[in-house]
Amino acid sequence: MSQSRRDTTALSAALAALVFSLAQLLILPAAAGATQVKIFQLQSQKAFLEGTLEGVSIDSNGRLELADRAERVTSLGEPFLFSAAPHPEGWVVGTGNDGKVLLVHRDGKVDELLAAPEGQVFAVWADPDGTVFAGVSPGGRVYRIPPGAKEMKPEDALWFDTGETYVWALARAKDGALLVGTGTSGKLFRVTGKGEGSVLYDSDDTHVRSLAVLPDGDVLVGTAGEGLILRVSPDGKARTLYDADQPEVVAFATDGDGGDGSVYAAVIASEASAVNLTTAASAGSGAKKGGKSDESGPQEPGAEEKASVSVKLGPVAAGSRPAGFSGKRSQVLSISPAGVVEPVWSFDDETVFDLLWNGGKLWVATGLEGKIYTLEGQQMVLEKEVEERQVVALLPGEPGPSFATTNAPAVYRLTEGRERRGTYTSPALDAGSVARFGTLHWRGSAGKGGKVEFAFRSGVSEEPDATWSEWTEARAPSAEGEVPLDGVPEGRYVQWRATLQQAGGAGASPRIDGVELSYRQENLRPKIAAFQVLDPGEILVPAGFNPSQQVYEPAHPNKEGIFTTLEEATASGEGRLKTLWKKGYRSFRWKAADPNGDDLAYTLQFRPLETAGKGSAGAWMTVADDLDDDYYSFDATVLPDGVYRFRLTASDAKENAPGDGQSGEELSEPVVIDHSPPKVVGVARKGGMLRVTLEDAWNPLRSAEVSVDAGDWTPATAADGLLDARREVLEIPVPDGAKLLLLRATDAAQNVATYDLSSKLH
Repeated sequence: MSQSRRDTTALSAALAALVFSLAQLLILPAAAGATQVKIFQLQSQKAFLEGTLEGVSIDSNGRLELADRAERVTSLGEPFLFSAAPHPEGWVVGTGNDGKVLLVHRDGKVDELLAAPEGQVFAVWADPDGTVFAGVSPGGRVYRIPPGAKEMKPEDALWFDTGETYVWALARAKDGALLVGTGTSGKLFRVTGKGEGSVLYDSDDTHVRSLAVLPDGDVLVGTAGEGLILRVSPDGKARTLYDADQPEVVAFATDGDGGDGSVYAAVIASEASAVNLTTAASAGSGAKKGGKSDESGPQEPGAEEKASVSVKLGPVAAGSRPAGFSGKRSQVLSISPAGVVEPVWSFDDETVFDLLWNGGKLWVATGLEGKIYTLEGQQMVLEKEVEERQVVALLPGEPGPSFATTNAPAVYRLTEGRERRGTYTSPALDAGSVARFGTLHWRGSAGKGGKVEFAFRSGVSEEPDATWSEWTEARAPSAEGEVPLDGVPEGRYVQWRATLQQAGGAGASPRIDGVELSYRQENLRPKIAAFQVLDPGEILVPAGFNPSQQVYEPAHPNKEGIFTTLEEATASGEGRLKTLWKKGYRSFRWKAADPNGDDLAYTLQFRPLETAGKGSAGAWMTVADDLDDDYYSFDATVLPDGVYRFRLTASDAKENAPGDGQSGEELSEPVVIDHSPPKVVGVARKGGMLRVTLEDAWNPLRSAEVSVDAGDWTPATAADGLLDARREVLEIPVPDGAKLLLLRATDAAQNVATYDLSSKLH
């Protein structure tokens, strides 16, 4: 992207964004209820990157513009493209699974140079005279193809056999020797002629994955397994510069024109890696990120999100992403001339495959979505997105780099000028519930003679599918303005698409700086998930409640003989409320929610059970109105004994325009209001035993206790063994010599009565 396309300063961009935001505040309502307008905003680089780009780029200020023009030189018929290098006649590429080395000419013509029996060509190199070297796997051999040669036989092209399994990287040392990085023993070879080579450096790691030759002749070595960056001198001495969290150092780029002598490195932990660091859990390697393994092997690109596979010793991850690894999928690091290593950017979801310093800036090739970025200062700028899923190699060129892709294999080159036409499709924007969509407000410029056109579609499913509406086209004004979403059906999700089209001349690109799309949810009925009736006498108060002039009894009184003392009540498990006890009170608790997120107001009503369906006699009467808590306690002594129904109504009317409010309701279970204590309806003595008949009008009995001569209360025994009915017969032994015999009976409503049975002692 040229400097002229970024001539707007950061300050002017910030001021423009501020003016736009303040202008939008004028149209936003004070409240955010269901019938109030809400806004989807996309006006930052991060937000725009959630969408899909075709022929459009995003700069560090989050502006959409037409991208640099890219020309597909050729598409290749091979299943995979693993490696590429510049060649005097174009580009040389290494493929799989037939092990072919191909020469792609600048006019798109393709020559087959070699078909290696090993199957995978993970590394290629081309000298200025056109000599090509290819490192193949598995087998660890290096083939040499002289200038002008085609379809060489492997036995004639064999140059050096490393004795290793994989060849991952090739480079020319400063003295002209060919450097070969291998696995699975992590060796770096120095090859000086056919069959003539030696180990320059034997790493403790599993793979020598990437190489970069420095101006002073030292070599940067990136490993896979431990994720080490090493500096190796021409005599084979090594010093570790960095130990990455990610287990694989996949690429280096040395800056040239416009740089300060820094080197950039890409470290990854990805299922899409060509390196397979799968290691059985009990293999005993001791490596923190995978260690050495005789089972390492190529992982074909395209498996970005493969599920973990299983071996008999336990679950493992594919590629170079260990099982359970939770760090960034990719990081770009800078290495200063002094050897200081610092992270400059991280990707959560994308795998970096290659780096290149070209045209005074760093280029970054990624998958899963086939994106190319450049680093500008502290920010990554999205320069290009192609339909192929992975950009695996970047190659120097003018005015911008060429690049190679896989899934499907192709070679591209950047050319002069920008794309004439490009589209941006937003992510599916979630309104939270079914909504009506209003107006799209956009900020930017169509440019002289250019166009910015919008289209919209909506649906109910999270992913756009056949159930979504067709795209509805709408033409925007020639400059920033408003675009109504006329004709777009209601839905939970909406998507917008912008088409940027440049005028026939070389005018400025159309530009979108920010987009806001208004919507209003359809008001939905509140939902009451639970409506609970607490036990008689239980009340709920805030955990910090401290009554001053009111007496509240604890739920579990401390008993000393026949006397009861108060004890401190403890907060409930939720911490927000605590339970106290107050005779004669009844309490309700509920859970309710509004699908639109509106604040709710509650009404609690009642009516006697027997009046239901009896006209006005069965009308609901209000206990409390306009409640905003999720509980309510009241003194039930105002109601006569009987059975009642209570109704809870949740309403969002306060949050909506008059007439647009919705409400939901829930009925309680039958609630018994009982203020009458149990009664003794009969006492008969038979020998040394009293048979006492107790009866309660509304509730079953819950306890019956006896005290002799003001002693401790002790449970009385029911004749049938269970004290659980409204009428019970108790069997009470007559104590010898007792002067006072008391019976205390309690029903389920906590009504208590004490009776003196002393007259039956003699």
